[in-house]
Amino acid sequence: MKPFTYERSTDVQSAIGAVSARPNSKFIAGGTNLIDLMKVQVETPAHLVDVNHLPLANIEDLEGGSLRIGALVRNSTLAGDIRVRERYPVLSEALLAGASGQLRNKATTGGNLLQRTRCFYFYNTAMPCNKREPGSGCSALQGLNRIHAILGASSECIAVHPSDMAVALTALEARVETLSADGKTREIAMTEFHKLPGDTPEVETALKPGELIIAVILPPPPPGGQAYRKVRDRASYAFALVSVAVAGDQIAMGGVAHKPWRATKAEQALRSGADPAAAADAELVPARSYGGNEYKIPLSRRMIIRTIAQAKENARG
Repeated sequence: MKPFTYERSTDVQSAIGAVSARPNSKFIAGGTNLIDLMKVQVETPAHLVDVNHLPLANIEDLEGGSLRIGALVRNSTLAGDIRVRERYPVLSEALLAGASGQLRNKATTGGNLLQRTRCFYFYNTAMPCNKREPGSGCSALQGLNRIHAILGASSECIAVHPSDMAVALTALEARVETLSADGKTREIAMTEFHKLPGDTPEVETALKPGELIIAVILPPPPPGGQAYRKVRDRASYAFALVSVAVAGDQIAMGGVAHKPWRATKAEQALRSGADPAAAADAELVPARSYGGNEYKIPLSRRMIIRTIAQAKENARG
């Protein structure tokens, strides 16, 4: 790990100012991903600004039935909140499917959204990776790509986003609230927050330099049942090979793309009267495998069908 400096902030604006004022600075909260990346020198910040003491750890009811989740709410707290369990069970299920109990106790809502890919080649600094070093190449294209993307990838990067929580938030049409150094706030739709790789896989989110996530806003829960299903290599502490979140007639997928994937084609097919199998087929028309991950296409089809059925069953109680 390379040397770095550290400071602790107690108000939001000073934290943003500290990161904005110093080159190569980063916010740190739970640190469950950032510290690991620093150890292998994938991330080498010169300065860390600890935001754990900012007043961003509350869950608040908003008018109209929405919920505002502070960026520092721990994953375990969010999963266990009675409002989340009753109104947004897909989110609670997704959180409990992620990581381990110890990590959920430490990981934050904002940090969860900013997780970086678990691609083998991204973590191996001896191998080319366009995400780490733009223009160096994507080793996964011809390498070990069993865990990689089947949707929305490019010749520059076929990595996937690892978050379970973000998949559920995408199905729930959540919005990410941010604050920048000039004091301006904005809300970014979950579908726009994470980026597909295109020609710039190193650009992973819509955040601007120094911009801080301060909350996630959930709209009122959609009518209908909710469900989250995840296929992984082992029962705990494993990232999704494929996951599906269903909230009413809204569907999102994980483990299949560089970002949480909103299954709009499947949604449209269902609204037009198609059965779940036909809806899954419609979503997967553009799916492409790279050899080792070919199994993800039929697996995704089965997962969409079964999660829709589970959500309908849950709606019946």
